[in-house]
Amino acid sequence: MSSTVLENNTGMNFGLNENQIAIADMIRKFGKDHIYPQMMEWDEAQIFPVDVFKKLGELGLMGVLVPEEFGGSGLSYTEYVTAIIELSKICGSIGLSMAAHNSLCTGHILAFGNEEQKKKYLPKLATAEWIGAWGLTETGTGSDAGGMATTAVKEGDYYIINGSKNFITHAISGNVAVVIVRTGEKGDSHGMSAFIIEKGTAGFKSGKKENKLGMRASETAELIFDNCRVHKDQMMGKEGDGFIQAMKVLDGGRISIAALSCGIARGAYECSLKYSKEREQFGKAISQFQAIGFKLADMATELEAAELLTFKAADLKNRHQKMTKEGAYAKYYASEVCVRNANEAVQIFGGYGFTKDFPAEKYYRDSKLCTIGEGTSEIQKLVISRELLKD
Repeated sequence: MSSTVLENNTGMNFGLNENQIAIADMIRKFGKDHIYPQMMEWDEAQIFPVDVFKKLGELGLMGVLVPEEFGGSGLSYTEYVTAIIELSKICGSIGLSMAAHNSLCTGHILAFGNEEQKKKYLPKLATAEWIGAWGLTETGTGSDAGGMATTAVKEGDYYIINGSKNFITHAISGNVAVVIVRTGEKGDSHGMSAFIIEKGTAGFKSGKKENKLGMRASETAELIFDNCRVHKDQMMGKEGDGFIQAMKVLDGGRISIAALSCGIARGAYECSLKYSKEREQFGKAISQFQAIGFKLADMATELEAAELLTFKAADLKNRHQKMTKEGAYAKYYASEVCVRNANEAVQIFGGYGFTKDFPAEKYYRDSKLCTIGEGTSEIQKLVISRELLKD
């Protein structure tokens, strides 16, 4: 990461703060010791390395935004973005799972849980004693979340939940899930509610694990509800608040995916730069050929712009200002840059870029999820255009 942007009332500061520098150094060392040696094995076998996340929890990286009173690090979105970028430079899967745990499950409880719910769940999540999952998407409803089919019917002090959630990170290994289900009519933005459901609850189980193109060490599977009885005390907020809560959680989640995108894009760029200086053809390093030099120039410039957009959105989030548009800017642009950089990395590596002995192919496979997860590029453009028209 070459620069960041932090905007405040006194102007703009493009330097890294002390926390960011310390976090970046800590993650580089952690990656060398605990991720690099086995990450391709995890990728090939689709192993979700729970122990790695337990260690990240010990470092305070599984509760970056959680206040210290609940066992977290109590840091800002600025440090959070730095952590995701540095992890994702090493391995997109690790960056994705760390981001999903922090911004979705943990973030939802932090933002909308009552004091009792926060005290019960945040200390376990912030330390990675428990891994968190978050369920909104279903087989038939991706971007059209309002059309979800999973229902919760009130029965005395309980809600009976039936249905399933699809493409859920940590659906199998997660100890607790925040799920948004329908308590009213389809399509009604006030007809959905959010529940915290612990693994082991009767009628709640995991389903099919997805066999994915990339991010293969980040577990993705179904959550299935079969007459699952959940007490009303497990609801966050009031009945009907779930969809509105989820949209606010996704505002912050877009920053996470933008950071993930920047990390993968930077990893692809840095390995390409290094390789282009070492690889010789026609008597000189391929970096000396204009065709390669121009690719590197485009990769570096677009990456710089993506990071600036991402840190600007993070700064707005830190200051509790509306950042729906800025988060969508960052997520949309950074994810597209991520795919372009990964594609160029494979091209620069040539034939070696198509093999698993070199890093480019993994960045290439991992990159594509960034334009899909937590709102496709098309949805981001829809969000942006609607916000522009409001302005």
